[in-house]
Amino acid sequence: MPVAHLTRRYRFAAAHRLHNSALSADQNAHLYGKCNNPYGHGHNYVLEVTVVGPVDPITGMVFDLVVLDELVRREVMERFDHVHLNLDTESFRSRVPTTENLCVEIYNLLEAALRDTGRARGVQLERVRLEETPSNFFEFQGEPSTAPQPRQEATHGEV
Repeated sequence: MPVAHLTRRYRFAAAHRLHNSALSADQNAHLYGKCNNPYGHGHNYVLEVTVVGPVDPITGMVFDLVVLDELVRREVMERFDHVHLNLDTESFRSRVPTTENLCVEIYNLLEAALRDTGRARGVQLERVRLEETPSNFFEFQGEPSTAPQPRQEATHGEV
């Protein structure tokens, strides 16, 4: 059976402040620059979700797009769209909401949801790619022991 990759793109908006409470104000300002603004700042994120698996001989599809869209809506959009990540989500109350951390969080949520659907038929989450700005994007493909390290372009100083 042939194997194919399916990538679907989604968009959401969220605010965050890059700040680590274990560091001093000066250390945070030096490390995160303008991204440490006490009021936070926002991004219009572009999320790409890639699944890989066998092409079903009956449907001709890797995975049902309606099911994938529902998983992303429930696990990502309802949690992270139009929220302040530091203030409105449990995931980032005590963790710095960098886009790297957000990318890993989204991957873990979607991987668990995909497994739990019972409709995966050998389909696996391959990659989550999260674009923060036109110059910055981050990818996560699972734990480092089983997958390549996440890639990044540019720095956090670009808002």
